[in-house]
Amino acid sequence: MSRRSLLTATALIGLCAAAPAFAPQAWADDIPVGHIADLTGPTASIGVPYADGVADTLNWVNENGGVDGDDIAFETYDYAYKAPQAVSEYQRLVANEQVVAIAGWGTADTEALIEFIGKDQIPYYSGSYSGALTDPTGKAPKATKATPFNFFYGPSYSDACRALAQWAADDWKKKGGQGKPKWVHMGDNHPYPNSPKVACNEYAQELGFEVLDPIQYTMAPGDFTPQCLTLKEKGANYAYIANIAGSTPSLLNACATAGTKVQFVANVWGYDENIMKAAGQNADGVVVAVRTGAIWTDKNAGMDRVREISKTSDSSGETYRPLSYIAGVCATSYMVEAIKAAKAKGTITGVAIRDAMYGKKDWVPAGLEGVCLPSTWTATDHRGLMTVPIYQGHVKGATQGKEVTALMADGTMSLEKVAEITLPRRPEWLGY
Repeated sequence: MSRRSLLTATALIGLCAAAPAFAPQAWADDIPVGHIADLTGPTASIGVPYADGVADTLNWVNENGGVDGDDIAFETYDYAYKAPQAVSEYQRLVANEQVVAIAGWGTADTEALIEFIGKDQIPYYSGSYSGALTDPTGKAPKATKATPFNFFYGPSYSDACRALAQWAADDWKKKGGQGKPKWVHMGDNHPYPNSPKVACNEYAQELGFEVLDPIQYTMAPGDFTPQCLTLKEKGANYAYIANIAGSTPSLLNACATAGTKVQFVANVWGYDENIMKAAGQNADGVVVAVRTGAIWTDKNAGMDRVREISKTSDSSGETYRPLSYIAGVCATSYMVEAIKAAKAKGTITGVAIRDAMYGKKDWVPAGLEGVCLPSTWTATDHRGLMTVPIYQGHVKGATQGKEVTALMADGTMSLEKVAEITLPRRPEWLGY
């Protein structure tokens, strides 16, 4: 097995579900980095494109000079969203491969690894944006643990939800709504959907919402008619989708059939172009928090770079890349730039990489201007981004029988930017 991965997450599906994608080995002169992803588990609908963004970026870096001539050595490991497997793979990567950083994934597994990551001093760039990962000191009033080596690109789940609540409050006023609008959190009883629940509900109440009791539904697709009828009975005006995208079509379809009239607002992983295609016109009008300053259909110099990166696994350049892919590119690009900065100072260690993350203010990875939003991490605050672009999905016709690429090209589906909300960096919001 080559030390340098040439496989995307898509190509690896079915090849690495239960065992490491590569055997332990010496790394020679390459820079060892871990990549833990969900390719076949319950979050694969968004885990695969995100992992492809990670793998494509690392391979593109290697094909364009690496880190000052040194390749980044990695392979993608599919843990199928099973936290114990992620913990085992993490331990193997640290003990056997001596990785200097890891690109990780989910909330349950990332939170389970917090103490290991801190003890081993391994910068861990997760696909989880849990607010519990944002306090490096662990001293904030509502923080549970110090997370000095946990990083992610994008607003925390709590802050993205707060931004959606702010948008909803503005939307209610704009539409001339009378009285208190009703807000409800919808999601599974799981660390990921639960992550922003308390923080966001508190802010919604602060904004003047009547906050209803949460409505539980599974992250796996199912018949959510009872939940939709509850929404209807309670008269909810805004419903926050806290689950992953995989269960969203079932929810949207069930609520359409039940005649439930509510404005759905979705977390960053809860709605994307693939969900629009799957749910068809029932996905029309959903509002979603987005982490990046551009989507695939936008044209700017930064997106030109993203398209170059995409060609690493799609030489045709024709494959449509959803929101999650671009987020994966941004997250990995920050990691790579921190590794480069550490090497430039003479040593590639976890501490040096972490310190490099603190070296700039409002920074964007080179070549990705207009795509990755300016972010700042400090030794006391790992909330890299407080700005949240808000988009609304539009579906004008039938989506079956066509690929997402064609549906976005012909205008059947589109994503419209409706707001960009920059939240205050309130100290009491740190760590949860």
